[in-house]
Amino acid sequence: MDVGYRLRSLREQKNLSQGDIEKRTGLLRCYISRVENGHTVPAVETLEKMARALEMPLYQLMYDGQQPPTLLRNRNGNHAAEWGSAGKDGRFLNKLCLSLAKMSERDRKLLLSFAEKMPQRRK
Repeated sequence: MDVGYRLRSLREQKNLSQGDIEKRTGLLRCYISRVENGHTVPAVETLEKMARALEMPLYQLMYDGQQPPTLLRNRNGNHAAEWGSAGKDGRFLNKLCLSLAKMSERDRKLLLSFAEKMPQRRK
């Protein structure tokens, strides 16, 4: 799947210009153009910004099927709510995403390496 082509087609379907996406995401218009033309591959964080700018969940950028993906079911056969989709967990996840978005790449890498080492210390 060509992510750049998908982003361009979704942007055009919503009658948005690259300038509109620039204003909504804070990304430079020339970078948006490079992504849409396949000259660069965006990071997941960038895809999240673009999904928010297009007012859609991130998975829809990658999913091009006609039917929405099936929901997971729990043991009782009911639809299982995704962790972080509502309530206390949802608020926590939202705060975490906002905090990570404000961090520098270096700080995110430091935090990730720290988190990876924590399970090793418990053994």
